[in-house]
Amino acid sequence: MTCEDVKVLSADYWSHTLDEAQELAFETHTASCEQCRTEVERLGAMWKSLALLPVEEPGANLRSRFYETLAAYRQGLESAPKPRLREKILALWPKQPAWQMAISFALLAIGVGLGYEIRPGKTAEPAADSELSQLRGEVSSMRQMVALSLLQQQSAGERLRGVTYAYQAPPSDTEVLSALLTTMNQDQNVNVRLAAVDALHRFGSSPVTRAAVVQSIRKQDNPLVQIALIDLMVDLKDEEAAPELAKLAGDEKIDSAVRQHAKWALGRLQ
Repeated sequence: MTCEDVKVLSADYWSHTLDEAQELAFETHTASCEQCRTEVERLGAMWKSLALLPVEEPGANLRSRFYETLAAYRQGLESAPKPRLREKILALWPKQPAWQMAISFALLAIGVGLGYEIRPGKTAEPAADSELSQLRGEVSSMRQMVALSLLQQQSAGERLRGVTYAYQAPPSDTEVLSALLTTMNQDQNVNVRLAAVDALHRFGSSPVTRAAVVQSIRKQDNPLVQIALIDLMVDLKDEEAAPELAKLAGDEKIDSAVRQHAKWALGRLQ
């Protein structure tokens, strides 16, 4: 047996849990090793002192005090003020302004839809029609606010959501149109720019849209966006874009796929 074994088995030796072979080996080693013998004797003296300590017995009132404490704890839980419904709703309400407006818009739209569905089957009075028109105007305004706010967000995913809301804006909404044109020309994310180009189909009747698309095609540094703009020109049947398309088709500095697509678009518009 080694000195390390003695250290590990010292407590078992004094608690008399070693078998005969272990106990014999333990005593043989300590008889020949003064350092281990001193340590074992010190531990033995402490062990014997511990045995002299009286065993603590639980008092007669322990059980009753425990149940009194438990009852007080339960009473405190039951009497604690419960969160009100308003506080629960506020805890769930998102912190980002864009999401707040999006949820507000959704709730308003649901309210308008429910009010329209449950209205009486009688002929609507002028006052009711006026209120409904006002609500529709508020819904349209909310859509605009959400779209414009999301298009200003840092996250490309949020800006894509803004483009989605722009699809729902009326074609006469010049603010949303301006935001989409800015996104098409300046957004750093190609996917967001492509989504903005697609959303411009809704505003195709505006001369501003047609002129901006023609001017934008050379500002783009991504062939996919340029091809999407060419497709938009074709979809809008913008014959005034033909000169710009002819320039693209003959410009050797332009990507070959873009040049080929410009030639195809010229054939469709002529």
